[in-house]
Amino acid sequence: MERLETGKRLKMKPIAVIVIIAFFASLSLWSSDYYANLFSLLFLYMAMGQMWNLLAGYSGLVSLGQQIFIGIGGYTLAVMTEKFGQSLALSFVVAVVVCVAFAFIISFPIFKMQGIYFTIGTWIIAEALAVFFVNWSFVNYAIGYNIRVAIKLDPHFIYFMAFLIGIGSIAIVYFLLRSKTGLALMSMRDNPGSAEVRGVNLYRTKLKIFLLTSGFTGLIGSVLYLNLVYIVPRAAFAIDWTVIMVFIVIIGGMGTIEGPIIGAVVYLFLRQYLYNYPGISMIILGAVAVAIILLMPKGIMGTLHAKFGFELFSVRRGLSQEKGTLNTLKDILLGKKEEKE
Repeated sequence: MERLETGKRLKMKPIAVIVIIAFFASLSLWSSDYYANLFSLLFLYMAMGQMWNLLAGYSGLVSLGQQIFIGIGGYTLAVMTEKFGQSLALSFVVAVVVCVAFAFIISFPIFKMQGIYFTIGTWIIAEALAVFFVNWSFVNYAIGYNIRVAIKLDPHFIYFMAFLIGIGSIAIVYFLLRSKTGLALMSMRDNPGSAEVRGVNLYRTKLKIFLLTSGFTGLIGSVLYLNLVYIVPRAAFAIDWTVIMVFIVIIGGMGTIEGPIIGAVVYLFLRQYLYNYPGISMIILGAVAVAIILLMPKGIMGTLHAKFGFELFSVRRGLSQEKGTLNTLKDILLGKKEEKE
């Protein structure tokens, strides 16, 4: 009976996912501009959370400098469209390439740092970039750019791009975590020494995920500023962007794919509501975060999973759970197959 119920739940999951995707895919056909803009932000925040969660929750690389790539992505879009008159499609591609290239350059010094030093190092680079862009004539100093191409765009078009990015971020994280690389990531997070002994190349694995999250975050940044229309250095490289990512992941549940989805919904709801309280909005937001952390230390989805075993996106590979991550990793790297019981 128990197996029958479990089988039914497993069959219902993909149906539920398809229904949800179909609903949001069609939203731009019947919603107003206001809701198109609102849900655009939801999908972009969700994607930001997924990338930070992949970096910190699954890889153990806690960064406070992901605003680096929000800013670079936004500025690349602005420069490409305003200064060089290029198309949006090319601007998005260049934004991703520039972010990946910059991430590769800074990976050499920051990967030599561990723990809190890595966290602080990424934040310092972001602050240095903000100062540099303020004094850089090529990007119009502190004046920034008015992204005029965005004014001509239908909000529903921006929504569709945000929707694809949001769904794409979930798909990337889901399939990555079910691969050998995903298992290596989690083992590296849990015990770097043991993971290395079992054949994980720590530097290469970190670099791969850092480049992936940086490039995708740059794409998110370019669409965000397409939605915001105006970009200046102090806002583009503000730590507020990473604070949003951290809030979304911590509230939703770090180390779960569903966490950033729930966290983005909670954050967007609070943000819309707190517009009515501009003077104390950050205090209220902080109080909500502290309350949820105290009541549910694992976040909303982490708590639901711990108590009820609920998960929409399972990243388990089907090997014996009693083996543990590192032993499972060893079996997969060595090409061993699970013995049939």
